[in-house]
Amino acid sequence: MSRSTFVKATAAAAVFAATAAIVTPVQAAEELKFTDVKEGSHKDAIYALAEAGIISGYGDGTYGPNNEVTRGQVAKIIAGALKLDTTTVEDPAFSDVPKGHQYYGAIAALKQANYISGYGDGTYGVNDPLTRGQMAKIIAGAFGLTAIGEAKQFADVPAGHQYKEAVDILTANGVVQGFEDGTYGPAKHVTRGQVATFVHKAANVETSTADFTLSVMHQNDIHGHLDNLPKTVTAVEQIRAEKEHALLLNAGDAFTGTLYFSEFEGQADLALLNLLNIDAFTLGNHEFDLGSSPAGHQALVDFIKGANFPVLTANVDFSKDDKFAGLHTDGVTENAEAGHIYSAIVKEVDGEKVGIFGLTTAETADISSPGSIVFEDYIEESQKAVDALTAQGIDKIIALTHIGYDDNVKYDNDLHLAAAVDGIDLIVGGHSHTTIVAGEYEGLENAAVITENLAGETKEATIIVQAYQYNDILGTVDVAFDENGHVIIEESVSNAVKIADFEANAQAEAILAPFKEQVANVSGTPINVTAVEALTNPRSSDEGNTTGVSVRNAETALGNYITEGMLEKAKQYAPEAIMAIQNGGGIRASIDAGDITVGEVISVLPFGNTLATMDVTGAELTAAFEHSFSQYPKESGGFLHVAGATITVDPLKEAGSRIVSIEYKNEAGELVALQADETYTIATNAFTAKGGDGYTMFGKAYAEGRVTDLGLSDWENFRDYLQAQKELSNTPKGNIVLVETTEEAPAGNLE
Repeated sequence: MSRSTFVKATAAAAVFAATAAIVTPVQAAEELKFTDVKEGSHKDAIYALAEAGIISGYGDGTYGPNNEVTRGQVAKIIAGALKLDTTTVEDPAFSDVPKGHQYYGAIAALKQANYISGYGDGTYGVNDPLTRGQMAKIIAGAFGLTAIGEAKQFADVPAGHQYKEAVDILTANGVVQGFEDGTYGPAKHVTRGQVATFVHKAANVETSTADFTLSVMHQNDIHGHLDNLPKTVTAVEQIRAEKEHALLLNAGDAFTGTLYFSEFEGQADLALLNLLNIDAFTLGNHEFDLGSSPAGHQALVDFIKGANFPVLTANVDFSKDDKFAGLHTDGVTENAEAGHIYSAIVKEVDGEKVGIFGLTTAETADISSPGSIVFEDYIEESQKAVDALTAQGIDKIIALTHIGYDDNVKYDNDLHLAAAVDGIDLIVGGHSHTTIVAGEYEGLENAAVITENLAGETKEATIIVQAYQYNDILGTVDVAFDENGHVIIEESVSNAVKIADFEANAQAEAILAPFKEQVANVSGTPINVTAVEALTNPRSSDEGNTTGVSVRNAETALGNYITEGMLEKAKQYAPEAIMAIQNGGGIRASIDAGDITVGEVISVLPFGNTLATMDVTGAELTAAFEHSFSQYPKESGGFLHVAGATITVDPLKEAGSRIVSIEYKNEAGELVALQADETYTIATNAFTAKGGDGYTMFGKAYAEGRVTDLGLSDWENFRDYLQAQKELSNTPKGNIVLVETTEEAPAGNLE
């Protein structure tokens, strides 16, 4: 934490500018040599300022370190150190500094910034020697210094002296010293060597305008990737050793993605997360994936009850599911307990109260299995939480969200939240698997900063962070606050720490070991199929992915094999089935080259979906594929992979009008056009058949009894189909055809 007397932001900017100027050489040191600058107390400062182009010597090769410096010369030096604009300035109205004077621009700039003043007779005293008292006042003000340390007391600068405050500030920061006789000498003249040292020292004083700095570590979307969590434990411990009061927040989606979850339904994840001593966890959409299983949300309830941390979500209504009875507390809770769900909590961090509330994406209703659980309006619930926290005098507020950084605003996203709800200082997000690289502010390269509301008006800053996926990185952010609880952007810092760079924690490895052994046994079972090349599953956020091609916006070979297997299996029960479709968001991993194992197959399709057939009209299918491409070229979990048909798309057309044609193979194996008013049988997973990913036309078919769930495991169907193949290639089959164009497709939107 950094505490100091509050200093106006302009002073902080001046200090930064000065430091930057002095450490940025414009002339190489070896080219500078003043014949009269010998070894001594001023040499380093003189050369540092000279190299930066702030001071210069005389024509005879000397600098004159012992010569008295005038008020005009000092004005030029300080204006240069602060990089002030000396050309577009207001007239300082000093009678002895007319326009055209060599020091006019510098003096005018300092006067305009209120760093200097003149005499009562309307002069500045441009040629007068500068006194040590005057120097103290000018430097303390210009460099925005405050008396953070202990000031030195001088007999000739008593209380009430006109330069007392300025001298205290400079001595407290080690910029100046007094004389051996215990005096300061406020009336003594300053030399050119002395002023170089004073300016150099003042520019390098560490000055903070922050009244409080909140340090937060954050993670999101681990999705059962537990093998590197022992290294995360080490990373967290090291950061806490450096920042004793740092919080650790988890933005959800611990569930689903690997055999650790398939085998242990959250208990393996919980064992490691408990070791991390998380301060708060919000529920992601995948925490609700088991809702349609025979046990319902029992695994989630067990996870929550076993947690040694509080769980947060302000926009989820659990009241219609008896399993959550007594687990959720609405409103703001001061003393939150582990193993319970809260809308908002208050944490005391190094003497400061910090409010934290949680959000879960409303998209969960479409992309998971929440059952009777209801998702409320996230903007309304956020405003309620902020208002409740503010009413308690809390002015440092964190939103811990699983709604996506820039996801479909039809549901929710962090960018919209930051602009719509005032009073949120930090958003720690998840869901979109984003590493934010905004680069807008120095120090916040791994964060976005929102300073305008939805109407485009200036608002207090909100910082947004997110830490990619699968525990590959641990995000850190230090948010600086002024004395009024407002974020100081210039003093806030974010970073992304690579987990691979740390050693594993021995205790964490021991906890993980029994889970890991069982997973290895299951995962290592071969399916007796060899992939001659990897079957990739790209995401736009993958490191090194410069094309933007993703399983969520483009056809992949892996998607081909999955849908071909679905269609082949479905035809055994419904021979009239013409095509199969699979949502890209349900394809979760790639398959490496070499022998394929059970673990790899399950990792590709980890959600335990079943195969379903569905009767739909040509018009409904066309609407479905329009929905599939509505976000293109952006990623969408609802992007459909297809087998048995060819879909031709014009991405330059507006969303909702992009499908050029849909053709399927008839009984003779010939491609024929889909007819809007005819009914067709297709195969898909039960999730999509029930209207998941926003496929309302399928939801309608399901409600009308036009869906038959065959009860066949999707990963087992996929395994069986792979086993029947003679050779596996990573080349897509070309079932999705984009109309060729050299223009860039406009980003779509869901209506």
